[in-house]
Amino acid sequence: MSFASVQFLYVFLPLSLAAYYLLPRALRNLVLAVFSLVFCLWGGLRHTLLLVGFTLLNWLFGLVLGRHPGRRCLLWGAVGLDLLVLCFFKYAGFFASNLNLVLPFQLPVLELALPLGISFYTFQAISYCIDVARGQATAQRNPVRFFCYLAFFGHISSGPIVRYLFQAEALDPLSPARRVGVERFCYGIKRFVFGLAKKVLIADQLGLLYSRVISLPAAELPGEALLLGYLAFALELYYDFSGYSDMAVGLGELFGLPLPENFDYPYLSASVGEFWRRWHITLGGWFRDYLYFPLGGSRVGLLSTCRNLLVVFLLTGLWHGAAWQYLAFGLWHGLLLCLERLGLKRLLDHLPRLISHLYTFGAVCIGMVFFGAPGLREGLRALYGIARWQSGAPGLTFAAFADPKLLVLLVVGLLLCGPVQAAIPRLGRALRSQTLPGPAMMLVLLVLGLFSLMRVTAGTYNAFIYFQF
Repeated sequence: MSFASVQFLYVFLPLSLAAYYLLPRALRNLVLAVFSLVFCLWGGLRHTLLLVGFTLLNWLFGLVLGRHPGRRCLLWGAVGLDLLVLCFFKYAGFFASNLNLVLPFQLPVLELALPLGISFYTFQAISYCIDVARGQATAQRNPVRFFCYLAFFGHISSGPIVRYLFQAEALDPLSPARRVGVERFCYGIKRFVFGLAKKVLIADQLGLLYSRVISLPAAELPGEALLLGYLAFALELYYDFSGYSDMAVGLGELFGLPLPENFDYPYLSASVGEFWRRWHITLGGWFRDYLYFPLGGSRVGLLSTCRNLLVVFLLTGLWHGAAWQYLAFGLWHGLLLCLERLGLKRLLDHLPRLISHLYTFGAVCIGMVFFGAPGLREGLRALYGIARWQSGAPGLTFAAFADPKLLVLLVVGLLLCGPVQAAIPRLGRALRSQTLPGPAMMLVLLVLGLFSLMRVTAGTYNAFIYFQF
């Protein structure tokens, strides 16, 4: 169930809020657990049962690790089992199909539907077990509270990845950290509305331009159309993912569960290293604390640091999907970070800030071609076509893709992904201010909310008509 759907906006969210605030505070975790189960059941009973079993297993592991924190074999068992579940559902088919190319016999290639949020809740469970084993967190004894931490419907589908310590106090429904006053509730609405507008008014519309490009082979498209399509994808991905993160933060505030920020205007970055401190912040922080630092981080020699970066970003790419293009995406960013460690960062620091921004944006967009292409081969063909500015097949001109409305939206997307907020800092602060909104902000929220709901409703109506006729 998408946050930007009629079912969620008109039925699920109002019912969950009504039940949450009408029932006694002591029952609020139970309400969240029940509605989170319903949210997951929308994606299938089997995957919901998997989530319940996964939660119960990690809750028990946490209790045992809390009593025996020094037993590394227990920790390795918990982490290994969590990763085994993730690999089975997400990577079994990918590895089997590639091994079949070299093995003298054929392995069965499993085509399993990916359980909702498995990449996110697996990493949350692993971080919880590690923190308990390190003595940095106290094991949660209440299974309902632990389920709310791991499977709250506000973040299970698209993150952010929440550390247990970030939410531990608020998991108690009677805790002051859980209280939601007028200001906090209004802030939650504001973040949700801004996120919904990012998703349905910008991301979904830019996706129309991107889908036109990838619907045809890259070798047949003119270079300018390829550049336009993948630029639209880079912006679509940002607005879609950051929009979901904003909606998640807003939902967390509405129910008293704080969620960490996941994006900080990453396209304003002046280096690839800075980009990864601003993009999918919780994923980058997870890999930093639970893989990069244990490997030695940057405390080892320069070559070992580069090795650690390559390992981390190859796995970061693989985390995003089971395909060679995602490995290429991770490898590209790992190589760029190694170059920055080897001296490129010092050069960027001495260049004009605008040049550093343009370099970073261009380098990131090259990675987005790998990420957004239908496959690695198509991604390489698209990059080749852009580099040589190919003319494309007869009849396929730039004008066939340059819809004036979408071009205007593309320019608006470029301006609103960070440049406007950097030029007008007051605007950037107002978007995340937790004080009660003034008349101007209330008007903006009303307009954005109205247009977003109209877009969601129209999309559902059009889909209904399509399936009926």
